[in-house]
Amino acid sequence: MKNIFKILSIVLTLILLSSCMEPAKKLGLTYGAFIRQNGIEFRLYAPSSEDVNLVIFSNAEDESGKEFPMVKNENGDWRLFLENIGVGTLYGYRLTGPYNDENVIIADPYSKAAVTQNTWRHVAKSLVIDDSYQWHGDTWKNIHPRDLVIYEAHVRDMTVHPSSSSKEKGSYLGFIENDQKGGIAHLKSMGVNAVQLLPIWEFANVEIPYLENVDGLYNNWNPYARNHWGYMPTFYMAPESYYASDGTDEPKAWNGKDGRAVREMKDMVKSLHREGMAVILDVVVNHISNYDWHPLKYIDKTVYFKLDENANFLSQCCGNLLATDHQPVRDYVIESLKYWMTDYHIDGFRFDQAHLLSPEMATLIKDELTKINPNVIIYGEAWDEREKEFSKLGWGSFNARFRDLLRGDLHNYNDQGFLFGNFRDGESIEDLQSIIMGTISGKKSVYQSPAHAVNFLEVHDDFCFNDYLRLSSGINTKEDIIQDPMKHIEISPKLLKMNKLGALILLTSQGIPIIHQGQEWAHSQIIAETDANDPNVGKMDRNPYNKDNETNWVNWLEKEQNIDLTNYYSGLIKLRRSITELRHANPKDFKFQGLSEMALGYVIRDRIAVYINGENSNAIETELPEGTWRVIADGEKVNINGIREISGSITLPPTSGMVLQRVN
Repeated sequence: MKNIFKILSIVLTLILLSSCMEPAKKLGLTYGAFIRQNGIEFRLYAPSSEDVNLVIFSNAEDESGKEFPMVKNENGDWRLFLENIGVGTLYGYRLTGPYNDENVIIADPYSKAAVTQNTWRHVAKSLVIDDSYQWHGDTWKNIHPRDLVIYEAHVRDMTVHPSSSSKEKGSYLGFIENDQKGGIAHLKSMGVNAVQLLPIWEFANVEIPYLENVDGLYNNWNPYARNHWGYMPTFYMAPESYYASDGTDEPKAWNGKDGRAVREMKDMVKSLHREGMAVILDVVVNHISNYDWHPLKYIDKTVYFKLDENANFLSQCCGNLLATDHQPVRDYVIESLKYWMTDYHIDGFRFDQAHLLSPEMATLIKDELTKINPNVIIYGEAWDEREKEFSKLGWGSFNARFRDLLRGDLHNYNDQGFLFGNFRDGESIEDLQSIIMGTISGKKSVYQSPAHAVNFLEVHDDFCFNDYLRLSSGINTKEDIIQDPMKHIEISPKLLKMNKLGALILLTSQGIPIIHQGQEWAHSQIIAETDANDPNVGKMDRNPYNKDNETNWVNWLEKEQNIDLTNYYSGLIKLRRSITELRHANPKDFKFQGLSEMALGYVIRDRIAVYINGENSNAIETELPEGTWRVIADGEKVNINGIREISGSITLPPTSGMVLQRVN
């Protein structure tokens, strides 16, 4: 009888495990190209258009093709079924109407794959693909938010530098090569369990030619005439073809001719999942590129965009603003996000400039995505003091209070933070306690739950952490010309202590820690010398959005040079993932001990003790709780198995921290 129960228990366990591994179901889109038995059905929403012609091209380079009139219904949908065509069909639309330009053949805004030309208009054609894919049982990772350790990465930057030793440099496939120094190999060595990828929706990566008059526009701000980071999206359902294995940046060349980006991106997601890593996409749903022939601009700008009183596009720094409270825009955005979840098994999204979204739109996103995956990861940039509001809606957001308390003011480098042995006006040790507990309490509490606090010292925006430390400490100025980048990132003992203490606080605080590529070895963003006429070559760059060159490319020799700091980060990540108290503690679990105006100790559940000394010159001595304690991290190294055992008291050197685990 016992054997029968044992067998039944095993069978039940296998059933439960298999149900947990149920792959995400594919999502059928409302519009686009639909492969049928004897041809393709095309659907387009263009309510104000008077005529719409489907255009079929023979080649990507063709400027015209064979045209077929479509039929409109009362909802504003245009439809056509075309026989005897299938996968590989190139198509677009020519529209006639009050908001259309019949001289521009637009691509399908619902393109699953786009063939695009390297021009500032981002000329595009839609490609019909076979999007079937063998996932081999893959699905979302479903990691609890408070268990996440996120690494922010750029697909191309992580492998394109010669030092990466990747064979498919700068591509989706290159990212997942194991036999290299960069990409997935590095992520595995660090021990992170989530990757936040800078935008990989098909985007306008070529800008207006520098210092040229083009169609009444004049580019005097971007000598590179590039958009490298991807915050100028064009197609919300198609992966960026420049990152495919046949991607090219040759001027006027065409990317995506065979649609391989679709398969290769899925390969990347599946491989990251296989290594236990969730995949989070950095997405832009509130604006599109200013200059490209974006389909929505040529369908009906009054439906899709925010306009001024003269019916001109309203824009901000990154592009033309979408009217995200208009129902067709909401439908488009929600379908896009669901599509990436179901067809690409994406685990979550980081929303660029989320503060531009209305509460209604933010709520709709949360509600609709959790219907598909209750554990979907959702957070964004809720600037303009909207972090608390978004937290009440169930969103996470970047915790600027965490960054600023430790580093200091983002723009005034003389207004230093805790790591410099200082608090800004109105801040104190109580604020340090608040961010350690997830910024859910205290006079500057923000979040409903630590699961909403995305803590960071550095992300892709602004100066990287170590450059900020250099500027704020007076080691460098913004005008300095760095002749030798490798020598520049050599870390002095003072800067090493500040880097390590920042890392220790980041990875022992409640919330979700995020690390930007290269932060773990105190990298720098030095403007590289190229063919571009950039007068700032050699300076540290706070916004290298436009540089597809060694300014952004990850130089893996730097990791080897500062391997001590890298090992410290990876050790702390292992510590965090191994010790529940560092991720899942509540305020009542903490016992704080103020050691000085700039030093703090605390014990979590009488099992884990953390001590932090922000004093830059003075050591701090303090009594330990009763019992024997194992030091598992100090100001120099981390060892989950223990560095030494102590009892009685400890001495904290200046600018250092210590993590202890109770032995008895």
